[in-house]
Amino acid sequence: MSKIKNVLMVGVGGQGIILSSDIFAQAALNAGFDVKKSEIHGMSQRGGSVFSHIRFGEKVFSPVIPKGEADIIVAAEEMEILRWAAYASSDTKAVISQHRILPTGVETYPEDIRPAIDKHFADNIKVDVEMVKEKTGNMKFLNVVLMGIISNFLDLPHDAWQNAINDLVPKGTYDKNMEAFALGKSLA
Repeated sequence: MSKIKNVLMVGVGGQGIILSSDIFAQAALNAGFDVKKSEIHGMSQRGGSVFSHIRFGEKVFSPVIPKGEADIIVAAEEMEILRWAAYASSDTKAVISQHRILPTGVETYPEDIRPAIDKHFADNIKVDVEMVKEKTGNMKFLNVVLMGIISNFLDLPHDAWQNAINDLVPKGTYDKNMEAFALGKSLA
């Protein structure tokens, strides 16, 4: 692969963005690619925005995705995808959890979010969080479900993902995380 692949992961504190970006970066490393990653999680413990840039290819020189060059944007919270729309092009694939978390100080969630998402992201996959909760038994597996979805669009072998998940998820949760990953693979 000569072209660098750019994946932006966004959400709010507590949604597992950092863990899922670590899993993704490790899977790309396991597959033999050069990987660069940058993340911000300053106010994440208070429900603030969390994001992670992951870039991989034969040789990557910068961890930061240039605006307009994200191949995939993964959003664990609906409003966050629009916050990062400047990083998308008309070819960007968006994977969006339909999870809604009110930002601090906001009393009602904007009702025009879904039409705005469809306007900005023609190629998008929306993930029903209630279905994820029902099938996995816990919303904490949403981030790995999202990884399963994007694995369908990246040239990384299954064992690279499997080994990354094994190495990085909390002890005793590997089997449930692999079930969540498989669920995500089936949703794309």
